[in-house]
Order: sequence, then structure tokens, then C-alpha cells
Amino acid sequence: MTNLALFDLDHTLLPIDSDYEWGEFLVRVGAVDETAFRGRNDAFFAQYQAGVLDPVEYLEFALGTLARFPRAELDALYARYMREVIEPAIRPRALALVREHQEAGDLVAIITATNYHITAPIAARFGVEHHIGAMPEYDGAGQLTGRLLGTPTSGPGKITHMHAWLERLGRPFDSFERSHFYSDSHNDLPLLSIVTHPVATNPSAVLATHAREQGWPTLHLFND
Repeated sequence: MTNLALFDLDHTLLPIDSDYEWGEFLVRVGAVDETAFRGRNDAFFAQYQAGVLDPVEYLEFALGTLARFPRAELDALYARYMREVIEPAIRPRALALVREHQEAGDLVAIITATNYHITAPIAARFGVEHHIGAMPEYDGAGQLTGRLLGTPTSGPGKITHMHAWLERLGRPFDSFERSHFYSDSHNDLPLLSIVTHPVATNPSAVLATHAREQGWPTLHLFND
């Protein structure tokens, strides 16, 4: 593997935000109090879009919500969420883009700020073995505690976690001839700025402007 291909998830490979939509799903099925939960969920989502989100504060909210449910109930809810929300959102062009890098022999990973419990099944659906997300803490019985392990996988944290993952594989970042990163968000500018081939994918207005200024290619996966 001489090349590295990294993908953000929400609004990059998926046309939705999987974390936000998980919250909306919990409201819809009556698993959480609508007024209290939606108010906080919407506020955090607006902060993310504005680039001012405190990732630790948000992850403690999200993981605390997950920890309310016994593990068997949570797994059943998530299986339903995958069927009803994620599967209909998956687009052939996104699957094909990932597969193109895999067939080229690239080392492929999804790296997302969303927590690992939510996104691991989505990465598996895309056929991606390597997946980096914010890591929840589990107790000895496999129940989520509601706490975050380590640092968030957002902004500069994506670089930190990427380097740690590659070191575990014995493949440091500078050993790759080409490195690609596909992202929609200006929050990912730190990682986009260090790869050899950044691609603004379904970009936000801020990222689209930055990409034009830097001469980066722009890709739209959800126009069909």
C-alpha cells in the first residue's frame, strides 16, 4: 500500500449527519424526552455548523444519552436506526468512491468526530476495516458509561488520532507516496492541509471558498 485514503463521514460519505439523525430517531421512536433532548441536540448541531462546538461537552451529552439504555436495548435501537435511517441515505457514488481506492490497493480509513459506537456499523456497511471515531468508555459488562476515552477526534484531534493509528500499523504518515482526505467541513482544515491530495467533498460554503483559494479539487457525491 503506497497510498492513503481518508474519509470524513457525515455530509461527506453520507448526505446526513449520523449523530444528529440518531438523536432525531430517538425522539421519533419515543426513547427520549422530545423537548429536552431536541433543544440541546439542535443547539449543539448549530454550534458545530458555526465551528464553535466544544467537542468534549457535546460528546459527554451524546454518550450520556447512549448510557441511559441497557446494552441489549441500545443495540436493538441501533439496528433499527441502521435500517430506517442510514441504509436509505447511502448513495451509490459514495460507495463507489471508497471501493475505487480499495481496488487501487490504498489503505482506506474513515475518520470522524462522531463517536465510535454510532459510526462503527456505518463504516462496516461501507466495507471499511479501519475506522477512527471518538471512543466511548465501556464497563466490564459492555455497557457504555457515558464518558469519553482519550481526546476527541475532531479538528486537530483527527491528526493526532491518525498518526497514532498509523504508528500502530507500522506505517507512519510520511511513508505514503500520496495521501487523500475527503471532507465537507472547514472543521477538517487541519487534516486537509497536511495531506498531498485534499478533496473538498460536498463542501460547506466556508470550505468551498477555501478550496478555490488553495486550488483544491471539489467533489459532489449527492447531486444525482
